[in-house]
Amino acid sequence: MASSNSAAPVAEVAKKPKTPKIKYPRSGKRTWRSATGHSKVAGKRGPLLKYRVVVENGITGITANQFASRVVQTLSDKRSWIGTGQVRLQRVPNSAKYDFTIYLVTPQTRDHLCGDESAGRSDQYTSCRNGSRVVLNVARWVHGVPDYGAPLERYRTYMINHETGHRLGHHHQKCPGKGDPAPVMQQQTLGLHGCTANAWPRINGKLYTGPPGAYNDPIPKA
Repeated sequence: MASSNSAAPVAEVAKKPKTPKIKYPRSGKRTWRSATGHSKVAGKRGPLLKYRVVVENGITGITANQFASRVVQTLSDKRSWIGTGQVRLQRVPNSAKYDFTIYLVTPQTRDHLCGDESAGRSDQYTSCRNGSRVVLNVARWVHGVPDYGAPLERYRTYMINHETGHRLGHHHQKCPGKGDPAPVMQQQTLGLHGCTANAWPRINGKLYTGPPGAYNDPIPKA
């Protein structure tokens, strides 16, 4: 007979593995690791644009495929640009023909790819679209922006949709009115101007826009 003092076995609870912290230098190597494989075609109508996804070497804690998965998740959502019926999108590997590239880069490389460096300017804070380059600044991907009023994941979705929107031919817009959602093409990184944070081009099944134009907001010090 077992002793009455025998302790009952304790079930071990598996700990959820921690997500590696993304780290980066201010100036990266300007070489890339590219996401492999491809996604399904997202969208039902419009011309098909193919894009590749790359992460700058020197950025750690996120792989190219992990970043690509987040990008595909956003751009394949019906609330994003494919929901307008004006474009279809597909991620492809580096070896395939592509129409544009989505980069995750260090602040100084952001200036290089966005053309500020060659023009003698320094930004290092925002992201940009320059020709076929959709450039996302890893500093904003990691830290977001002050006073955004929404979780970092929503800001990351905004980054992807805003800069890809430029590649699709959309221009900056302003806040329609105090308390309204900010259009995704508003420069929400620099200020909301009375609007509330919004990461999607489409709201309630329709393309959501504001007045054309941009505010003369200063760029914060990086």
